[in-house]
Amino acid sequence: MSLLDLDAWLLELATQVELVYGPLADRKIFPDGVDLTLVEGAIANEEHLELARDIRRKTRVLVALGDCAVTGNVTALRNLVGNPADLLQQIYLERGDPPAATPVAPGIVPRLIERVVPLHAVVPVDHFLPGCPPSAPRIRALLEALLAGVEPPEVGRFG
Repeated sequence: MSLLDLDAWLLELATQVELVYGPLADRKIFPDGVDLTLVEGAIANEEHLELARDIRRKTRVLVALGDCAVTGNVTALRNLVGNPADLLQQIYLERGDPPAATPVAPGIVPRLIERVVPLHAVVPVDHFLPGCPPSAPRIRALLEALLAGVEPPEVGRFG
């Protein structure tokens, strides 16, 4: 939502970029030759894991945007419950009101991976911007620097 807080600058940004994948684009397959990708969110299931690897192969600069992508944050609280089978058992069978069957639909419901991890735990990340969410001015500073081809201010790097 911090992207929306960029207000009128979003209109300027729209003249400099082409949105090729994401919730606002209808494309289902991540394209080749992407200059910059912002990933928000932790890696929690097999679909996330496959997409993260595909994005890394096809992207020149990869940014982990927000605490979930940088640290796992709220999504990683799932790790406290234990393995995915125990988690689904607790959520759907033991605590469901009314109790329901666990969601098992190959090809429809992605299989959970053993532990939720931040993006850099599965692929190399070029920059990260923590915050839940990062502030609009920090997002703008990062994007302006990357679009200008200079090192972003106050942004971390993973080796």
